[in-house]
Amino acid sequence: MISMFDIFKIGIGPSSSHTMAPMKSAWLFLQELEALGRLDLTASVTCDLYGSLALTGKGHATDTAILLGLSGEQAETVDIDAVDAIVARIRRTKRLSLMGRREIGFDEEEHLIFNIGPNPYDFSAPLRFEARDADGLPLHSQVFFSLGGGFVTRAQDHGRDPAGPGAAAGRAVPYPFDSARALFDLSRDTGLEIAEIVRVNELSHMSQADLDTRFEAIWQVMTQGVERAQQRSGPLPGPLKAPRRAPGLRAKLEVDRKTNRPGPLAVMDWVNLFAIAMNEENASGGRVVTAPTNGAAGLIPAVALYYMRFVDGAGRAGLFRLIATAAAIGMIYKRNASFAASEVGCQGEVGVACSMAAGGLAAALGGTNGQIEVAAEAGMEHNLGLTCDPIGGYVQIPCIERNAIGAIKAIDAASLAMAGPGEAYVPLDTIVETMMRTGRDMSEKYKDTGKGGLAASMPVC
Repeated sequence: MISMFDIFKIGIGPSSSHTMAPMKSAWLFLQELEALGRLDLTASVTCDLYGSLALTGKGHATDTAILLGLSGEQAETVDIDAVDAIVARIRRTKRLSLMGRREIGFDEEEHLIFNIGPNPYDFSAPLRFEARDADGLPLHSQVFFSLGGGFVTRAQDHGRDPAGPGAAAGRAVPYPFDSARALFDLSRDTGLEIAEIVRVNELSHMSQADLDTRFEAIWQVMTQGVERAQQRSGPLPGPLKAPRRAPGLRAKLEVDRKTNRPGPLAVMDWVNLFAIAMNEENASGGRVVTAPTNGAAGLIPAVALYYMRFVDGAGRAGLFRLIATAAAIGMIYKRNASFAASEVGCQGEVGVACSMAAGGLAAALGGTNGQIEVAAEAGMEHNLGLTCDPIGGYVQIPCIERNAIGAIKAIDAASLAMAGPGEAYVPLDTIVETMMRTGRDMSEKYKDTGKGGLAASMPVC
């Protein structure tokens, strides 16, 4: 099984697949060198990027992520305020300290290669590391695949290692499930809500205190990210110079509130603010939670904040029910489909997040399993075929606004489900399978390659 804390991981922006996963891959490569006793023999490290990582990696800060990972930094713990200084020093001195202890020369033009030609691997987002000694002889090489949502796997383990090294996958749990049908059957047979099944599975490997602490850490990152983004100024990073919208949205809402003149769409405007703020924080390289990806990092927090602030009777128990149920739905997508936009388009990011949020909100509102399934299915059904074509490779246009619209869609899906009897005409498992099949059929141009859609229509010079 995959843990809810593998689905909801604390990391940094702007991309889980193009920033967090490469950073983790670089760190894991150094761990392998260390285990082989060859780290202190290393005189050079080369990283080759292929596929989506090469085509849109510059906009997703993949180069920055590699430098950080080779320096021994991890996405979960790196000081986001120190990132610019770490990278600037490496680029200025052309020296890099592996794991902070073995200094080597590192010239990006020579050692970090964006191979935009043919991809030699049968996967959409591979990267290859190679270490050599002072005589130029190879010490070790490894190929990693970025699986979406910050998950990585070694090439030799692909297909056998669904969550990748360092994740909590493969653990025995009291209530394993590999499909929505299996999950709903477990709930019926045990009498446990979906969120309780997730809780019991987590408690088989940690204490209640640890579970509470980790859950609180996730929620704190989500809420603090929303608040931080509202205090930032200036355009978003990169050549797009996209203006920040969160500060202006907040200012307008505060004026309306203070003058007691809320507009007819006030609640919707707050949801838009929550989602846009979180994704602007992500686009700025801030601290975020994969939900289940960075590109979709604002959708579930926006729906959760909607629940906490605008639903009568909302509280921490309901919040846990929302997040844990969303995690269970995310586990089903991870097991049977993909979070990777480079593999299935944005339906694997915003589409999955919308499905997770809709089902989670239905659970928090006291919905039956049938209503949860209807909500989750609708959340994906109306995102099928969603492409990934960010302008310039930056998770800004259309990604940020897409989270806001996806959050509204998730709330609507939950509302429609709660108004009905909870009988899913299209089973959730069927929509998961359909999403994956649609992703396979989708042209490569629309899978985070910058070759189609808005990315091709609005090139960044």
